[in-house]
Amino acid sequence: MDRIDGIRAFVAVVDAGSFTRAGERLGISNKLVSKYVAALEGQQGVTLLNRTTRALSLTPAGERYLTAARRVLAAVEELDAQAHAEEGALTGRLRITAPVAFGEMFATTLTRDFARAHPGIDIDLNLSDRYVDLAAEGFDLALRIGQLPDSSLIARRIGQTETWVVASPAYLAAHPRPDRPEDLRDHVNIRDSNAQNPGRAVFLIEGKAVSVPLPGRITVNSAQAVRRLVLEGEGVALIPSFVVARDVAEGRLERLLPGFVRPQLDIQALYLPRPFLPPRLTAYLDHLRMGLSPLLKAPRPDS
Repeated sequence: MDRIDGIRAFVAVVDAGSFTRAGERLGISNKLVSKYVAALEGQQGVTLLNRTTRALSLTPAGERYLTAARRVLAAVEELDAQAHAEEGALTGRLRITAPVAFGEMFATTLTRDFARAHPGIDIDLNLSDRYVDLAAEGFDLALRIGQLPDSSLIARRIGQTETWVVASPAYLAAHPRPDRPEDLRDHVNIRDSNAQNPGRAVFLIEGKAVSVPLPGRITVNSAQAVRRLVLEGEGVALIPSFVVARDVAEGRLERLLPGFVRPQLDIQALYLPRPFLPPRLTAYLDHLRMGLSPLLKAPRPDS
């Protein structure tokens, strides 16, 4: 057995969660996947996976081996990419993670277009609002919105968006319209727990950045869920403009406090530092940046 085949099978089993799904990803039978992993364990002299009838889990040795295995596969893919780059063809696999709302509205369509243009690339797009560990979980790229914690990852800005304060006409008919950010303390705020600080928001008031509390009884970890609750008249919310721009333009929601500028949010692509960036990743980043530019020019109500 080629050791690279064993490493690739082992990583695929971990990522897919089963030998059967790993086989589907690799285009081979689950029996052959099992054979490759068993042979790899024999070569290493350790058990990498705990196998039961219901689940698979990594052994301590498997957890240590997984990080190195991912590095080996990344190096092999980079060598392949260099060879194919000279021929002008993009090949290999991309694993990408993106926030759910942003992924559903933009990343999925842009990724589909990229896949159509480059049939030699396999793409695994995972939509999740949690912050994944790129190295530990084997992702090539993470798309994130907003201020990011310091890390060793490389960040490339691919776009920007704003956060708008919005409410439905029905809610505003039953509650006084806020004139200043401080008025939000007297409203029902629907809060998104994906925000860095869901209970507060920063506004520019008379040229100074002021943090305003946002009291509320409902906090939810989804921008789309926040939008739905606001559309139903449950309260006021701060939400990325790309999520609600059409609702505002078509009158289902009203934008509030437009004169109090909030900091713009960067849309960033994060990836691990490496001496050679695979051409397929560079091409995907360029595709995202160019594709997002017209999409994020949201219609704006008169302020």
